[in-house]
Amino acid sequence: MSSRVRDASQDAGVAPEFVVDPALLDAISPSGDRGGIVLGSGLQGEPLTVSALRSAPTRIVLVGGLYLARQVALRAMAVGAWVVVATGRPAAWQVLSNAAGTQPNGRPSPLVQIRRLSPVELPRPSEDAPLLVVHDGGPTPQDLFPPRSPWHTTVYVLPYLHPQADAVANAADLVLMQRLPAGQAELAARLWRLPPQMMRQLTTLKDDQVVALGRNLWRPLRLVTTSKEQQILGPVRRGD
Repeated sequence: MSSRVRDASQDAGVAPEFVVDPALLDAISPSGDRGGIVLGSGLQGEPLTVSALRSAPTRIVLVGGLYLARQVALRAMAVGAWVVVATGRPAAWQVLSNAAGTQPNGRPSPLVQIRRLSPVELPRPSEDAPLLVVHDGGPTPQDLFPPRSPWHTTVYVLPYLHPQADAVANAADLVLMQRLPAGQAELAARLWRLPPQMMRQLTTLKDDQVVALGRNLWRPLRLVTTSKEQQILGPVRRGD
């Protein structure tokens, strides 16, 4: 498979060069010749990647703070994806536009678009130009931008779990969760039928830890931030 990829380690510093892998989202594994978006490292320090941009409509639910959401978006930019952010707090996402830079005419790069929480016409995704839509609409998001075509991924940013988010949560191909308080962990256990030991683990994650949850998947990982990412996003943290 061929895919247009640029090496962001020389400019944005958000990821090394890798190609988009159309493997299933639940195939989180050490990076290889064909990887995906680098999420972090495993318990042994091995890099872990996720095929978040693939040849199928894809849904990702992210339960946690803005730091993780913005890092995922930055790393999608690093592999040449269009990034559209629909949000009620556009100032919080301005760092993405700043990181994308400007065109020769001085206008902002079209690769990043910050939009309101209302339906808009989206760029047409393709293998050479996948599309990541970030829906930052609170704990009970309306499904304004459901992925409908290959190479279109929608990320739903949930600041916390809400019982009325069950439809979005259960439709997700991948869930990324940061540390949850006890009540939230109990709700997660009900939504995804987690055993007690997994529920307890969600309450003890450190600020730089995330659990990746999918079909037959439970994978704790540690977030890793490059020096350039720290300049853009600040240090790794659980909150916004």
